[in-house]
Amino acid sequence: MAKNVGILAMEVYFPPTCIQQEVLEAHDGASKGKYTIGLGQDCMAFCDEVEDVISMSMTAVTSLLEKYGVDPKQIGRLEVGSETVLDKSKSIKTFLMPIFEKCGNTDIEGVDSTNACYGGTAALFNCINWVESNSWDGRYGLVVCTDSAVYAEGPARPTGGAAAIAMLVGPDAPIAFESKLRASHMSHVYDFYKPDLASEYPVVDGKLSQTCYLMALDSCYKSLCDKYEKMEGKQFSINDADYFVFHSPYNKLVQKSFSRLLFNDFTRAASSIDEAAKEKLSPFSSLSNDESYQSRDLEKVFNHLTYFELKRFRIVMNFRSIIINIINFIDRHHNKWRSRFTMRKYSRRHLSRNKWAICTLLRSMLHLHHSSTTKTQLWLVRG
Repeated sequence: MAKNVGILAMEVYFPPTCIQQEVLEAHDGASKGKYTIGLGQDCMAFCDEVEDVISMSMTAVTSLLEKYGVDPKQIGRLEVGSETVLDKSKSIKTFLMPIFEKCGNTDIEGVDSTNACYGGTAALFNCINWVESNSWDGRYGLVVCTDSAVYAEGPARPTGGAAAIAMLVGPDAPIAFESKLRASHMSHVYDFYKPDLASEYPVVDGKLSQTCYLMALDSCYKSLCDKYEKMEGKQFSINDADYFVFHSPYNKLVQKSFSRLLFNDFTRAASSIDEAAKEKLSPFSSLSNDESYQSRDLEKVFNHLTYFELKRFRIVMNFRSIIINIINFIDRHHNKWRSRFTMRKYSRRHLSRNKWAICTLLRSMLHLHHSSTTKTQLWLVRG
């Protein structure tokens, strides 16, 4: 049975075209700083007329196979996660198959996963589960996450972006997933959806979407804490993690999300909340969840309390995808031997996953082959 299953190699592709958010502010007639300060965004990649999710995916896959010397015949499962639909029946995966067909490999399982921003995470779990299962035939899994997120003119447009990520999945991985605890939240909400099949633009209720993001985070974090405490016999709090990795629709929302974790620890009387913080938060202890999401006074207190916490815990939020945020984390902190961090993936359409993870990082990570002395592991806790 395969052990230490996880990510062996990763390849990221961004389109060469991007726009500075301050330029977009001026073009949209928005007030200066609305996107750069208000949303915390610097620039946004986008596809021009000669690129789309298929071409980006082909670039990422081809580059990964060539860079790490992987024979296309060694791929036994290909999973694609995307919300960008170019055909209502034909999957993105089928457009990638010529890469493998020319080597005589058509025996590849898997298909596309589509659910707003969560499709890529589902595709990754599908490949990991396959390698861990009795169905595994000894070959690698390949995961592709891709999207070209575009919005109609309006407040949502600066939160778009485009990229493709390819991940090689197999045993004895430098980033290995060990499943023990995982918390999920799913509900039926019309905060983000695409009812017009003739248009690439979604219908977005920005305020509701933000509330759904925070509500799903609350639900996942509480469930995760409950499961952890039952399993380990002790309380879990933000002090049990060194880093937090979030899915980042826009950076300011990630800052608010970290504040929610602090507020959850306060309501649970967790040890992470010192007396000074308790004193500042106590006037808000009677607020309902809905009231706490909208309270400007509470947000001001959060901003004050989390200023130093954000630096101490180092929130990873520079890119939109949680997978890219993991890569960003590895690139910045590859010299850390052992760190514990939480990962939180959210998909508009109100599907959310919260994972608790411990990561051992070595400078030699993300190479295809490792000896036991250089192997890097990521333990992803799920239930």
